[in-house]
Parts: sequence; structure tokens; C-alpha cells
Amino acid sequence: MSNPSLQLAFEMRADLATPIDLGVTRLGHRRVVPVLGGTFEGENLRGTVLPGGADWQIIYPDGAVDLDARYTLKTDDGALLQVTNRGVRRGDAETLARINRGETVDPGKIYFRTVATFETSAAAYQWLADALFIGTGERHPDHVRIHFYRVL
Repeated sequence: MSNPSLQLAFEMRADLATPIDLGVTRLGHRRVVPVLGGTFEGENLRGTVLPGGADWQIIYPDGAVDLDARYTLKTDDGALLQVTNRGVRRGDAETLARINRGETVDPGKIYFRTVATFETSAAAYQWLADALFIGTGERHPDHVRIHFYRVL
């Protein structure tokens, strides 16, 4: 059995609205971050992030966040890709408090990793649905950048 390796598939920038804070629910401190749009590009695909998705977050007392984002990508040739991207954002309490307030922080101080799955009816992009993807993210005040790596 061979060890897995990673291959960069594409980079995405998603523009984000101001988070909607629902307060503390039974599951924890819930926040929803609407996706306004954006772009993505890689060796084998490029296009836009469609508005209308969101990231449903649970924020823990120490500022750590569990992420559950769902959004749609549209390739330049018109294919639609549904993305489900779940992950974690961790770091020291001070840095997490700053990022959760919408401040800019050094991305190197935050552990931001995701696992993404894709759904599409487009045969040309079925390779996305047939593989596992790991994401590394950076949260900025008005957008998020994620590098998606295909697990080989």
C-alpha cells in the first residue's frame, strides 16, 4: 500500500458578507457567514463562486470554530459544482478572538483545514466527485482563500 500524496487542484477566493450571529444555541455559539461570490482557478478548471452559499459555524468558548460551508461554483464552460466543505479553525485564544472579530491576523498563526466533497452532473468534472480533497484556508476580514488539494 502506498502513502497518500497531495496535488494542488485549485485555489478559491470567496467574498463574504458580515457574519450573522445567532447567539448561543443548543449546539453552541452559532454564526452564519453568507457567501457573496468570488473566483477559483486551477490547472484544469476556473470560474466563479456563485452568491447564495454560506458557512454555518459553531464557535467554542476559546474561539475555536467548526465550519460547515456549502456553496456552488460555476466553471468558465458553464458546469455547476456543488461544494460541501467542513473543517476547523484553531489557534491561540488571542489570535482566534481577533479573527472572530473580523480583524486581520497572520495566517501562519491559525490552523485552518477542511475536507471538501463535490457534486456535479458534468462529466468533465466528475474527477472532483470521485476523489477526496483537503483544503488549507486563510480567513481575511471580507474574504476567505482556500487551496484545495486532491488526495492521491
